[in-house]
Amino acid sequence: MIKALILDLDGVICDTAHFHYIAWKRLASEYDYELSEADNEALKGVSRVDSLILILQWAKKEISPEQFEQDLLRKNSWYLDMVEEMVPKDLLPGVGSFVESAHKLQIPLALGSASKNAQTVLTKVGLLDAFQTIVDASQISRSKPDPETFTTAAELLGVAPNECIVFEDSLAGIQAALSGGMRAIGIGKPSDLPGAELHINNLGEYNFADFQ
Repeated sequence: MIKALILDLDGVICDTAHFHYIAWKRLASEYDYELSEADNEALKGVSRVDSLILILQWAKKEISPEQFEQDLLRKNSWYLDMVEEMVPKDLLPGVGSFVESAHKLQIPLALGSASKNAQTVLTKVGLLDAFQTIVDASQISRSKPDPETFTTAAELLGVAPNECIVFEDSLAGIQAALSGGMRAIGIGKPSDLPGAELHINNLGEYNFADFQ
């Protein structure tokens, strides 16, 4: 029996993924590497540290540990500059009605995000109080596709993993949900998100009658 819903942030609730792309692309250009949209797809759902490791591998660059930490901070600063401009209208289609339906049916909601800025983003779009628990990169040691983000959320909600449905737009997120023993719904194309039992374009397309 399903008792809770766990949502990713980027690409599910709002499109801050584009902000990440702009910031990573700016940093990659300093390594003389042109970050492509395909590269960006591979970074979805991946932690900040692991994303920079991948970019350095693609660029065939090596930097000192000190420079690595400095570049992480600079990238995040550029990202946060864009986040500061966010408002509630930046929610993706259907998010408001989805949250309203879940609350009306008294279904607990959790956020499970690889971002360390999840609470800042939720505050900007007016959804900070919509979730019973929020799990972000500051609370876990293993990023997606490891299931720790989602299993931690389930534990904090007081439900078993197999009592949760995860909504994700990244392959790493779908894999994390499945390896954690949860059901997974993909926000995006079936070809991009194999393994999800259902694919929808946005949260507004989810039929809560199916949940019942």
